[in-house]
Amino acid sequence: MRSDIEIAQAAELKPIKEIAAKLGISEDDLELYGKYKAKIPLNLINEDKIKKSKLILVTAMTPTPAGEGKTTVSIGLTEGLNKIGKKTTVVLREPSLGPVFGIKGGAAGGGNSQVVPMEDINLHFTGDFSAVEKANNLLSALIDNNLQNKQYSLNIDPRTIMWKRVMDLNDRSLRKIVIGLGGTGDGIPRETGFNITAASEIMAILCMSKSINDLKEKLGNIFVGFTFDKKPIFARDLKAQGPMAVLLKDAIKPNLVQTLEGNPAIIHAGPFANIAQGTNTIVATKMGLSLSEYVVTEAGFGADLGTEKFINIKCGYSGLDLNTVVLVVTVRALRYHGGAKKEEFSTPSVEKVIQGIGNIEKHIENIKKFGISPVVAINVRAGDSEEEISTIKKFCANLNVNAVEFNGWALGGEGAKDLAREVVNSIESNQNKMKPLYDWNLPVKTKIETIAKEIYGADGVEYAPKAESDLKLIQKLELEHLPICMAKTQKSLSDNEKLIGRPTNFTVSIREFEIAAGAGFIIPILGAMMRMPGLPAIPASEGMDIDDNGVISGLS
Repeated sequence: MRSDIEIAQAAELKPIKEIAAKLGISEDDLELYGKYKAKIPLNLINEDKIKKSKLILVTAMTPTPAGEGKTTVSIGLTEGLNKIGKKTTVVLREPSLGPVFGIKGGAAGGGNSQVVPMEDINLHFTGDFSAVEKANNLLSALIDNNLQNKQYSLNIDPRTIMWKRVMDLNDRSLRKIVIGLGGTGDGIPRETGFNITAASEIMAILCMSKSINDLKEKLGNIFVGFTFDKKPIFARDLKAQGPMAVLLKDAIKPNLVQTLEGNPAIIHAGPFANIAQGTNTIVATKMGLSLSEYVVTEAGFGADLGTEKFINIKCGYSGLDLNTVVLVVTVRALRYHGGAKKEEFSTPSVEKVIQGIGNIEKHIENIKKFGISPVVAINVRAGDSEEEISTIKKFCANLNVNAVEFNGWALGGEGAKDLAREVVNSIESNQNKMKPLYDWNLPVKTKIETIAKEIYGADGVEYAPKAESDLKLIQKLELEHLPICMAKTQKSLSDNEKLIGRPTNFTVSIREFEIAAGAGFIIPILGAMMRMPGLPAIPASEGMDIDDNGVISGLS
């Protein structure tokens, strides 16, 4: 069996100009990054066309550490929709190097449902992550320079600075650091730390911005800290928004690539869903809707994270409306939630599937709370038994939800046609009327408790002393009206990764808050969640290499 990278490397790619022509984009409008990648100008977004197009969100059950194939299903569904005559574009996030070199691997799909050039997409791509990183760290440099420069000082209290540096790798040793050590010319010593680039507020802002001017305004609204006399300091006070926007001038433009079957794929930005909003940019989604009849997009991790944030945050700010949701499930994950050990993940067990199926039930219930009845996609893998698959279908049918087998990994678009037809039926039935879960103007604690109780199934919420102190700061800054972006483990519906399946009788704990005033949301940090992940004992990087001809191996 060929690996993902071997399949991708064997593909015969079409010049990106041909892919653009399928969307009606002229060659003059493309900014080429070689033969197979290009950026698209924002002026191609057409609000009138957006209203006529259909938006499909792909989400998932609570995943195993390796993921359940949302991106693979998103790409395969796009191939399937095009095969049944629907002009469709897939719109995805860019991969982060943290997962690429860590546990999960890349995010270009898998098997015969991939976007290509796979190596480029999974590595440096068009430099968007680098631009986000540089813009973030420019603000850090400006902050520390202002501390050092007494003549033009804003009188910032170093103890209150909330802004951290970022880098696009998993490196736990950078979570908490001391900078400015050395002589008086080496800066002011203070404690700080690093987040991973995907967790940067700059990444979130890039995703939420609708234009360069909107981008600059949001960058200027970034909260930095307080002066010694308790006045808030924002990035605009450091005159940072202009130069930061300069660094992001190309990054704000969506990237065009292709699927293995030569269909258009737009890939742009990459916030995680466990520590950020977990979806691509507003401009990328709107670009796809402007140029296609159907757009397939995805939101990270389980529906408790990605879907909740997609609807309550992204749709709230953009005015986008979902037409249907696809919930990806796997037999493997159901075995896991049913108590199977790692060595049993590939062993058929109807009993384990039945024991774990409450996880699917909760996600279906949650999606219905948003006014949408999902289509369940069973992402079929080798070793899944017919009896296990039949059990899932019958269970979903009892919830008045159709479950369809997806064989896109093995067969590409041919293996996704049944799912494509079911998705079109779901849309054309016109039964779905998307609605948010909560009103942004409710008190912060009320919004958090609504998510915790309605989506996670918690009994209540506890706040640590630091969190209570942060709430007072949010009130002082008059940011209580912002939506909530929970930072929570993706491994459980709860904030405790060990509580698998459908947990009950639990309370979630808010450790502290981070404030994303520029992006426009408040981030409660739940439990032991970290915004700078660490590498596993045996990172994926150990299996990667490159030969004298530049051929990469081991990338997944």
